[in-house]
Amino acid sequence: MLQVKEQLTCDVLIIGGGIAGLMAAVGAAEKGASVIVAEKADTRRSGSGATGNDHFLCYLPEYHGDNKKEIIQEMEESQIGGCCDPELFELFADLSGDQVREWHSWGIDMKPRGDWEFTGHAKPGRPRIFLKYAGHNQKAVLTREAKKRNVRILNHHLLNQILLNDEGQVAGAVCLDVTEDIPSVQIIACRSLIMCTGNTTRLYLPKTAGWMFNTANCPACTGVGRASAYRIGARLINLDMPHTHAGPKYFNRCGKATWIGVYKSMDGKPVGPFVKKPTRELGDITGDIWMEMFEMRRKAGEPVFMDCTETSPEDLEYMMWGLSNEGNTSTLDYMKEEGIDLRRHMIEFQQFEPILVGRGIEVDKKCASNVPGLYAAGEETGNFRGDIGGSATFGRLAGTCAAEYALKNRSQASPELKKLPVVQESLDFYEQLFTRADGTGHPGWKEANVALGQIMNDYAGLEVRSENMFKAGLIYLRRLREKTRNILACTNSHDFMRCLEVLDLMEVGELVMLCGRERRECRGKHVRVDFPFTNPLNNNKFLQIQKVSGEPVLTWRNKR
Repeated sequence: MLQVKEQLTCDVLIIGGGIAGLMAAVGAAEKGASVIVAEKADTRRSGSGATGNDHFLCYLPEYHGDNKKEIIQEMEESQIGGCCDPELFELFADLSGDQVREWHSWGIDMKPRGDWEFTGHAKPGRPRIFLKYAGHNQKAVLTREAKKRNVRILNHHLLNQILLNDEGQVAGAVCLDVTEDIPSVQIIACRSLIMCTGNTTRLYLPKTAGWMFNTANCPACTGVGRASAYRIGARLINLDMPHTHAGPKYFNRCGKATWIGVYKSMDGKPVGPFVKKPTRELGDITGDIWMEMFEMRRKAGEPVFMDCTETSPEDLEYMMWGLSNEGNTSTLDYMKEEGIDLRRHMIEFQQFEPILVGRGIEVDKKCASNVPGLYAAGEETGNFRGDIGGSATFGRLAGTCAAEYALKNRSQASPELKKLPVVQESLDFYEQLFTRADGTGHPGWKEANVALGQIMNDYAGLEVRSENMFKAGLIYLRRLREKTRNILACTNSHDFMRCLEVLDLMEVGELVMLCGRERRECRGKHVRVDFPFTNPLNNNKFLQIQKVSGEPVLTWRNKR
């Protein structure tokens, strides 16, 4: 039997210690709430911001001037727009400047060149919205700031279930402590819960078959926030609209806008209309605006290269500094090891596999979901995406609002959550995973994850989407999920954690297929061969999915 630890209690429980989670912890603690952060890895190096970053989306009046509407329009038209509610862009613009200045005061250098500098992800003649900063130490600094405010951090604790009380309010969560070789169960009672588990990777197979963790984002972000929120009735939104990133071929790392060069064909001709010569100020935004370029040209037999051979020595040094601050040191080490000289060699780029970023839990202007006591921030949310800037800014806001909610309900006694039926069912399932390992013929999580990725690539991928493809994919995926629950086995904490991850991924995959089947049109990367047009009636609408009486219910709503 797995050990069940003594129940912990707090005002605000934060799931995920990435950028959004740590900022939520700071915001909640400053309101006087007791705060626990449950992090699957270690907050000093976890999440998609683990190794650093060098671009921070924001609006700074002292730099941009008073024309906030123009900056918001630029944000909406950038690679992070499209699936965002305008009211949340408005709110973000009002708050993001303060967040930049606060980070700088904490020791994250937001002025590494002595003043505000906006470069990259920029169109010629348009305002620049991404602040260039030195974020190599951001996770260590945010961990320090949270601890200074008496936040309790539980590293190597992953979420499995959110728990509700009889009134349908958040009451706590079942977490698993995987610090030791054999996991233990940690139940945490709380008055509000903030979901900050990031984007969703490993849902689709990566471009390097067999290497699931060669992904541009954190491979430990596997949809537990979306899956567990859906199970308790939270509305999810925009799951049907996949997102893809791009970068060096077969070396899946972010940093697309950090490269200072020009996208070119093999014969050295620019493939985009924006820049002909390398420019530090702009980069080449073709990869942001026309992400499909890489796959479209590949199918036409024309690979796309990043050409930095005409980049000035000063800009090359600036680019290397940016890649280092973003944590792309493995890319730099590899180029050095293989003798790749950017002054002489072009680097082939490719589009990576789809992920869910900015597609997830629907929130309002207080970062609250439709479930009382459940909040979300960062890449977890489905109707706003701001990457590092959005995670930091709305993470802090979520912490403040969740703390205010919790403090109003502090008089409520914390229930003994272990007795809830859902907890007992979970405990029984955990035991089964370990008991099965004593027999033979029980596969592990890797086989299940590969099978999931194959189904998602073939039936909900970017090349072909249709009613019948989704129908067939749902049949296969549901069979796989049922079989996996019945035969999956593990022997230690690491494999146990991965087993739970792949089951969450399967649940999220099913929701993606349901939403994709409902969107009967072409829009963005969602291309339906049986509906080869964009329906103008959906131009300002988002697609929601919610579990009601045990069944998925899909609805449309207008952008707010």
